[in-house]
Amino acid sequence: MKLNLAYYSDPVLRKKSERIEGIDDELRKLVDDMIETMNAVDGIGLAAPQVHRSIRLFIACPPVQKPNGKWEPGRVRVYINPEILESSQEMQTFSEGCLSIPNFYMKVTRPYKIKIKACDLYGTIFEETLSGFPATNFMHEFDHLNGILIVDHYSEEERKSLEQLLRLEGSN
Repeated sequence: MKLNLAYYSDPVLRKKSERIEGIDDELRKLVDDMIETMNAVDGIGLAAPQVHRSIRLFIACPPVQKPNGKWEPGRVRVYINPEILESSQEMQTFSEGCLSIPNFYMKVTRPYKIKIKACDLYGTIFEETLSGFPATNFMHEFDHLNGILIVDHYSEEERKSLEQLLRLEGSN
């Protein structure tokens, strides 16, 4: 079932999400619905707060660049109670969009490489190292679990100048 998205001015997007204590059929159904929702709006990631659930869960599906330079869809990954264990000093900048701020893109600078820890939908805790765009994709969704939006990577002055536009976009 496609879920309703939370948009820019929705308070749920600014709350720090609660840790998930157990995996059950309700959580599995939520993940299925989040995948359907993400695919319906051509997203590459979706955090639970974006569908009005203030829990530490997100899905990510960053595209993969093939050796011939073409991009192909990646596979959906589920991250429950994710943590960032390490971040590189090397930084990278990508133009990021957000399903909660439609039709709006901002250049955001983040670490090039991160080491993460999370739980999957089967209850297995795993660690992995992400670099390049998959790292950015992870950090973008991870920010949502902490009430952080892409605009928060800009100065207060820059955010204020964008505020009217963001509120209009978020009301769509």
